[in-house]
Amino acid sequence: MSTTDDLIAELAARGLLKDVTDPALAEVLKRERLTLYCGFDPTGETLHIGNLVPLVTLRRFAEAGHNVLALIGGATGLIGDPSGRDTERELLDEETISRNVAGLTRDIGRILPQVNETSSSKGDNNATVRVANNRDWMGSFGLIEFLRDVGKHFRVNEMLRMDSVRDRLEREAGLSFTEFSYSLIQSYDFWHLYAHEGCRLQLGASDQWGNITSGLDFIRTKILHEPEKDIGKPFGLTLELLLDGQGNKFGKSTGGGSLWLSPAHTSPYRFYQYFLNTRDEVDENSEVERYLKTFTFLSVEEIRELMQQHNRDKPKREAQRRLAREVTRLVHGEEGVQQAEQASEVLFGLKVDMRSVAEEVLASVFEDVPHATLPAAQLDAHEGIAVLELFVATGLCASKGEARRKIKEGGAYVNDERIADPNARLSREQLHGKAYAKLRKGKREPALVRFA
Repeated sequence: MSTTDDLIAELAARGLLKDVTDPALAEVLKRERLTLYCGFDPTGETLHIGNLVPLVTLRRFAEAGHNVLALIGGATGLIGDPSGRDTERELLDEETISRNVAGLTRDIGRILPQVNETSSSKGDNNATVRVANNRDWMGSFGLIEFLRDVGKHFRVNEMLRMDSVRDRLEREAGLSFTEFSYSLIQSYDFWHLYAHEGCRLQLGASDQWGNITSGLDFIRTKILHEPEKDIGKPFGLTLELLLDGQGNKFGKSTGGGSLWLSPAHTSPYRFYQYFLNTRDEVDENSEVERYLKTFTFLSVEEIRELMQQHNRDKPKREAQRRLAREVTRLVHGEEGVQQAEQASEVLFGLKVDMRSVAEEVLASVFEDVPHATLPAAQLDAHEGIAVLELFVATGLCASKGEARRKIKEGGAYVNDERIADPNARLSREQLHGKAYAKLRKGKREPALVRFA
């Protein structure tokens, strides 16, 4: 993995940098080891692909020798961040939040594998990567105490100028007091980490700018009253929001094809396929190049050379293949890459001997392709099952008539053998003892049938 002495320039070169609260941050990062954090609210059981942008950025800082803290919002998750939202989030109960916190901790541990261990490229082993939960310090905060110690330092007129607040107030749904108070809690988080963890930098997406700057103002106010806790100037840094090819923000319900970072929610195969099929426009806004800069640790120079090679022979899709491998390896490990590539070869390879394919591979991608489950007994009745019925059952063809036409055109396959007879049937013997059959319409439309 690459490291750099100028992280701000590196982020800018990758198209990731949106704003910094003080340009002096670049020089501070060169001469000092800072502690920085980024927050992740447990609004779901797993993180999504949009969260990978700040996670990868945290890892870049860790690789450069800075202390990194991933903060899970066990407290703020009970409130709901209004930033970037048109409507109020549904409030989650304590049990759900606890389950989600555990899921996010697992996700973060895979992307930042040095959790609670050391990681440094600056000559010693003191840089750390950790996960924290703001419920640990917010859970015992009484209402009166919070209003006195935190609320008194905020001015409503200033809060009303925040984009996240103003945008919601202009909509019919309005903004609840619960959401309105979110920035106070996030600001206190920054102060707590500053005072107790030596954290001087908060990182977030561009829609967090208002919350981050409020935290900086709060820290400066607190230092006036507690000068002994002044450990140096605090900073904020925001990243560009990642958009998909249609201009949608990568999130839980929009953009990125609802890609999750947990294999239980998005299989390594589907994760790999998403990036393998990344669009490549013939201009400087190439989506595949942008994702290589955002999600991988290839240097900008390596990416430039890769794109030059890719552009000489685009049908080989070398850039997409490298992107899919790198991002899948980051999220799912080398085993996930191998599983995804093997499954892709089985489903899209044109000369695969299905007898040699392990059923575990087919089972791992069953839900990710058109599929159907049929009684195994049908394989024995009437000399097997009509192939036409299989193509309709999986949804590859809308009707038996369409399936018949596809067979006559030579574009229908069962276990990668072209079917020439519209009346062909699949028998148990043809499965060679397996519980799965692979169908294919043309070159790029596979499906699976499972016989239970």
